[in-house]
Amino acid sequence: MSTPFTSAEAHRAVELLASRSLIRLITEIDDNGAIPPRRLADTLPDLSTHQLRSASDTARVNGLVRVAPGAGLELTASGAELADLYDAMARWARRHAVPAPVCEFSSRIRHVLDLLAPSLTTKRADGPSPRTDDDAEAGLARIRTLLIQWLADSPQVARVSEPEPVA
Repeated sequence: MSTPFTSAEAHRAVELLASRSLIRLITEIDDNGAIPPRRLADTLPDLSTHQLRSASDTARVNGLVRVAPGAGLELTASGAELADLYDAMARWARRHAVPAPVCEFSSRIRHVLDLLAPSLTTKRADGPSPRTDDDAEAGLARIRTLLIQWLADSPQVARVSEPEPVA
């Protein structure tokens, strides 16, 4: 399966999707529902103010979250699909104990995205898979297909390099 992504687009998409603060924001909302206004710092206390602002701005610019009146910051359909994709990546990584048997959720996602990154470009799309274990390879191929579908449905993720500040 070939992809329409240039090396620069694949790199931007992987860097954006692998951001620890974005992963935390998307999965927190997916797991626990909308984040009420002015409660972001209380909800994600392990992230700095800068990380929170950057993650929420990036998520808004890329159509992953929206501010719902009365509810706060909630996932869009694209954001909910990304949360499902993150879950699939983390399950695969946990099953294959990568990058380590015990590690943070966002580290697992980053590792899977790093494995898939070379196969997302038009030059390398039909090249060999990054793993040799048949079960692992098949699972990673399924995740790659889901990622490509999600990126095709969310082309702004590959095009956007920096979020524009929200006024």
